[in-house]
Amino acid sequence: MKYLLLTFMLIYATSALGQNIPTSLEKPTYSYTFGVVPQQSAYKLAQMWTPVLQHISAQTGIALKFVTAKDIPSFEEALAQGHYDIAYMNPYHYTVFHDKSGYVPLVRDVKKPLQGIIVTRRDSQINDISQLHGLTLAFPAPTAFAASIIPRAELNHAGVSITPRYVHSHDSVYLSVIKGLFTAGGGIMRSLEHLPAEQRAELKVLWRSQQYTGHAIAAHSDVPDAHRQHLIRAFSQLDETEQGRTLLEQLNFNQLQAAANEDWDDVRALGIHSLSRPHY
Repeated sequence: MKYLLLTFMLIYATSALGQNIPTSLEKPTYSYTFGVVPQQSAYKLAQMWTPVLQHISAQTGIALKFVTAKDIPSFEEALAQGHYDIAYMNPYHYTVFHDKSGYVPLVRDVKKPLQGIIVTRRDSQINDISQLHGLTLAFPAPTAFAASIIPRAELNHAGVSITPRYVHSHDSVYLSVIKGLFTAGGGIMRSLEHLPAEQRAELKVLWRSQQYTGHAIAAHSDVPDAHRQHLIRAFSQLDETEQGRTLLEQLNFNQLQAAANEDWDDVRALGIHSLSRPHY
């Protein structure tokens, strides 16, 4: 499969393909791209994901090479084309690209559901979403599920008319609100918690959505099932050791477990495909 721009080579595979995948190798024998939705900058994402991908590679003999995209629409295009062998994607993306591109779930965080938020500056006089009527709000991208689709739908349901402005990433939303470029913006609790403490202290959560099944780590159907099972096992065992728990904490994960396609039926039940589905 093809590589995207902003590729970070984390681990290099030097051996030829073999018949079996060992449980632990000094040098991986298989190599796959691992795409990560660009909720933060490429540099920040690489720092967050490098250690866990290295650990999984050491445990499975499968080299995982971090890749991302310049913005969420570019990431969606890559998923649509099946450019990523494995990808960390939001639940809306999973429901779309399971059908469109053949991605199948590996694991999800079973103890950390996804929750959308609308944030304002901490010193803002706005205390209710009704006060946002007529304003321009920042969002990461049109199809950012909990950070854009759900908040916009809730505002519309409440009769609050706003103008959305898309600023490419969750971090860009938060920083734009902190700087006063926008009165409020959409995000998710997980990405907010990843902000430096001094930036997080500048914001307050104005609104929270209900909770949904969270992001998926999913593999393209071209990845052999035997490889998928090794990866599922390795990701699922991270919480069993102190080192693994530290790696999960760095990603703000709690416990990864094997996932099934029907786990995202709560997202499908919203019927949002016709509202914001990307066009390719």
